[in-house]
Amino acid sequence: MSGKAEEKRKLIVEAARGIFAEKGYRSVTMKDIVEACNISRGGLYLYFSSTEEIFLEVMRTEHAKMDDIFACQERENASPADLLAFFLKEQKRGMLRKKNNLTMAVYEYYFENRLPGRSNPLKQQFETGVDIIESLIEAGIETGEFYCVDPRGTARNILYVLEGLRISAQTRGIAEETVDRELLYVMQGLIIEED
Repeated sequence: MSGKAEEKRKLIVEAARGIFAEKGYRSVTMKDIVEACNISRGGLYLYFSSTEEIFLEVMRTEHAKMDDIFACQERENASPADLLAFFLKEQKRGMLRKKNNLTMAVYEYYFENRLPGRSNPLKQQFETGVDIIESLIEAGIETGEFYCVDPRGTARNILYVLEGLRISAQTRGIAEETVDRELLYVMQGLIIEED
C-alpha cells in the first residue's frame, strides 16, 4: 500500500474510532463513516468492506498504541513496579474518559458476534493482559519489588478488578477517588513494605 493510501486508511480508522466511541458498535453504518471522512462510499470500500472490518482495525490500532507506549516505558528501563503502575494509570485514564471511550462499542461488538466457533476478541485481550501482568509480577518478584505466591492468579484478579471498574464507569459512573482506592489496594497487595 502506498504512503498516500496508508494515510487515507489511517484517517478512516481515526474518524471511525470517534464514531464508534460516540454511537457504539451497532448503530454505526458505512454511511456514518463516509460522512465523517468526507470521502465517497466507493472510496471507503477501497479500504474496508464492512463496519466490522473497520471496528476490528480500530481495536487493533488501539492495542498497537498501548504496545508502543509500553515498549517506550520498557526502553527507559522502568522497574516492574513502575511498569505495572503505568499500566494501571493508563487503564484508569481510559475508564474515566467520558468522551471518546470505546468500552460500550467493544461490548456491543462482542454480544453481536458471539457465535460458536468464532474467536472472542475480549477473551483474547483478557488473556494477553494476564500474560503481560503476570510477567511484570514475576519480574518484580525477581527484583524484590513484589511478593506474590500466585502471579497468574493475581494477574487475573487485577484484570477482573479493572473490568469491573470499567463497566461501573460506563453504567453508573464512578469517582476518580474510587478508582484510585481500588488500584492502590491492588498495588499494596504486591509491594513489599520496607522496615
